[in-house]
Amino acid sequence: MNTPIHRRRLLAGSLAATLLPARFASGAPASPSAVGISAQEQGTDWEAVAQALGKPGQLMEGDVFRVGMPRSDLDVTVRDVALEPAFALGSYAAFKQVGPTAADTMAMGDLVLLDAELNGVMSGLFEAGLSVTGVHNHLNEITPHVMYMHYMGMGEPVALAQGLAQALSASATPLGEVPSGTPAAAATPTTELPTSEIEETLGHAAKVVNGGVVQVSAPRAEPITDGDVELLPTMGVATVLNFQSVGGGQAAVTGDFLLLAAEVNPVAQALRGNGIEVHALHNHHLTEEPRYFYMHFFASGDPPVLAAGLRAALDQTNSKPA
Repeated sequence: MNTPIHRRRLLAGSLAATLLPARFASGAPASPSAVGISAQEQGTDWEAVAQALGKPGQLMEGDVFRVGMPRSDLDVTVRDVALEPAFALGSYAAFKQVGPTAADTMAMGDLVLLDAELNGVMSGLFEAGLSVTGVHNHLNEITPHVMYMHYMGMGEPVALAQGLAQALSASATPLGEVPSGTPAAAATPTTELPTSEIEETLGHAAKVVNGGVVQVSAPRAEPITDGDVELLPTMGVATVLNFQSVGGGQAAVTGDFLLLAAEVNPVAQALRGNGIEVHALHNHHLTEEPRYFYMHFFASGDPPVLAAGLRAALDQTNSKPA
């Protein structure tokens, strides 16, 4: 069902945004380009968005401007595994102009929050005119306990960013002033994990990010829509498989499978059959079509063995070939 999604425009200078987006656009994950000339060519001042949020961003394929806000202030463990922020603590905001003007910009993302931070941030999102589309755990046996809040809004991009930053002031999420101009090149992350073997086993490209975390994204083969537009993998709508070294040549894995209802139990059975734990099953969105479920998982062990188990689960899904 393609139910029309109502939206309201931001008043000039206000922080209000519509509760649900009317439009998205499609695309596939790709290497990001630096913000600067390429961002300006898209007609939106993404540097001003980054300044409003207090974090640098990257222009991704599909003209999605994505800002990472990792919870580097937290020391979080699952059992005896200390989590790197890029592994499972990555708050983010993704912005995409989906109409003829900048006021037709959609924002969505995921916020990692301590229990004591959750309701203060939620109230701030509502005050900014943003909507909440999911609140839940992603991992079990986690210390300290953290929750994940998914959100969405529509309006002027800088005002959206300002509203999000104000909401996050109720948390200790590290935000700060972003230097103007073209960002300096960051050091290339490295990992001791067998990246090539992981790629070959999973059948998708892997990238190494901060903390030596290896990330693999597997988009769906079929279009995912909300209203009259498609949801982008670069906005977080894809299967994500993360590997983190835990020393001694071993790894931990986590992430989430993006699943149709008919795929939920075959994927869960494949994960359990390969010794991978299922930690959560839920929705991240309210009005997407078709209806999707996100299955979060966790395990530790030999990286190639873990990759093979994840591939067995991935083969139960209608994922897009690499």
